[in-house]
Amino acid sequence: MEGTWQSWKNTSFLLAGIGVSNLGAWVYLIALNLTILEMTGSPLAVSALYILIPVATIFTNFWAGSFIDRLNQKHMMIGLDLFRAGLIFILPFLDSLLLIYLFVFGINVANAMFEPASVVYMTKLVPKGNRQRFNALRNFINSCGFILGPSIAGALFMIGSPSFAIFTNSIALSISAMIIFFLPNLQEQAEVRDRINIQSIIQDWKKTLEYGSDHKYITLIYILFGFVTGFMTGLDSLEAAFATEVLLFDESTYGFLISIAGVGMIAGSLINAIFAKFLKVYIVMGIGIIFTPIGYLVFAFSTDFFTASIGVFLLIFALSFAHTGFFNLLSKQYSS
Repeated sequence: MEGTWQSWKNTSFLLAGIGVSNLGAWVYLIALNLTILEMTGSPLAVSALYILIPVATIFTNFWAGSFIDRLNQKHMMIGLDLFRAGLIFILPFLDSLLLIYLFVFGINVANAMFEPASVVYMTKLVPKGNRQRFNALRNFINSCGFILGPSIAGALFMIGSPSFAIFTNSIALSISAMIIFFLPNLQEQAEVRDRINIQSIIQDWKKTLEYGSDHKYITLIYILFGFVTGFMTGLDSLEAAFATEVLLFDESTYGFLISIAGVGMIAGSLINAIFAKFLKVYIVMGIGIIFTPIGYLVFAFSTDFFTASIGVFLLIFALSFAHTGFFNLLSKQYSS
């Protein structure tokens, strides 16, 4: 009983740390958008913020894995949280657009490192039989941030300013670091770590290519999922324009549509969490892969709010299945 309680306590702490960080990220993103728009008056300058996200991810993917494998993942997550908190705290004091972009790029690099580090740590922390439920709960918490983040940002704008909201996210990341601090240290004490240099990174890439050659099925799924995710990111930038310019929704109607999307994410995540022990990984991913494009098609051919809301709900509902299945597949492969 004590072991079970300890396991759930640690899992709850990890989910809380990730949740606080995710909620703050939504507040920060909306506040930063308004700050850049106020500084420049240019939507193009705002769109550059979104371009920096995949650029930072691609840049980081070449070497981040070598650091994550060799460093203490718990300490790494704490350091990344504090690093992001520091950069975000400085952002409101910058008056140069170039400097803001450089800081945002650094924040995105830290984000790109935090995600896989948390997956590796989660795989060590959460028992194998509970990982699918954990991933479903993680999706649920992220979807709560998706809904609550804009609402909290709006409330903070009423109290203060976008800069105040950005400071709040810095505090949220610091709280996340404090929560993670109380998690157990899962690093093997006797584990010998190689020094991190160019040679070790090259060796890691060789091992990665060998693994990909030996596990073609997993590699294919990883590549296809990455392609689909990138494709959906591109479509995200068109959804607002389609809803407001083609369907002629006003801002409040579009905001309600986004809330319905969040409800879809919550519903999908809860179903995954409740029935985690009965749903196989390939079934979960299959549901997501089949119904996500159907949701897109319903939304694309919609002519009114009711049809559009069905499409968006189905799209995000199915997407929660795809994400849960994919992360569970990754954690299984890592543990094996």
